[in-house]
This record gives sequence, structure tokens and C-alpha cells, in this order.
Amino acid sequence: MLQALEVVTTVIVGLMVGVEFSVAFIMNRILNALPEDSSQLGHAHGGRMLGAVMPFWYIGSLILVGIWAVAGWHHHGTGLVVTAGALLLLSVVMSILLLVPINNRSKAWTPDNRPADWRQQLNRWGRWHYVRVAVIIAAFTLLVAALA
Repeated sequence: MLQALEVVTTVIVGLMVGVEFSVAFIMNRILNALPEDSSQLGHAHGGRMLGAVMPFWYIGSLILVGIWAVAGWHHHGTGLVVTAGALLLLSVVMSILLLVPINNRSKAWTPDNRPADWRQQLNRWGRWHYVRVAVIIAAFTLLVAALA
């Protein structure tokens, strides 16, 4: 049972890392290359779509890692799992404090109501997102190492 939990948790966190990596290095570049109105509308739609799913994915991943850490407390690699959990917790805190406020504003913007500094706000979100992606990649790497 513990082995199944380890695999499922690693796959779920790995998929989350893949989505967030794709947003950072592929989707944002595509959206930023579009004309101004289309770019902003694309970012707003992405913010609404992923903003509805990602909280459950982040919290669910954190809970699964916590269960893995408790269930496998006396097994090899638990320190790696606990550290991965701490990094995932950091990513949740970063999201709530730094990224979600920008996302909540930007997902409601239209070409008619967006602020003059909308690009700067999205760029700030993007910079914090790069940091968050690095944190969750580190967490995923630790989970993979704990499996080995």
C-alpha cells in the first residue's frame, strides 16, 4: 500500500510540475507574443481556468506527501519526503501571498478595464512563478530520489 501511495503521489506532483513548467516556459511566451488585447485576454482566461484547478492540485499534493511521510516514517528516504513536503508548503504559501492576488486581479481584466500597468503586473507574476516552478521541481526531485 505504501508503495502505491509513493507512486501515485510522485505522478501527481510530477504532472503538476509539468503543467506549471509549461505555463512558465511555453504558454506565457505564446501569450506574450500575441497582440496586446489577445495577450491580455489569453492571460485572463488562463488565470480563470488554472486558478480554479491548481489550488486543489497544490493542496492535494501536499496532503499526499504528508500522508507518505507519516506512513513511511521509519522507511528509507523519509527525510527527502519531509523536505519535499516543506518545499510544497513553501510553494502554497508563495502562491497565496504572491501569485494569487495578481491572478485574482488579472483574471477579471478586459481590454476595457485593465490597468495601465497590466503587463508589469503579469511580468511580476511571471517572475514569482519561475521561483515557484523551481521550488516544486526541487520537491519533485526529492520525491523521485526517495523512491530510489
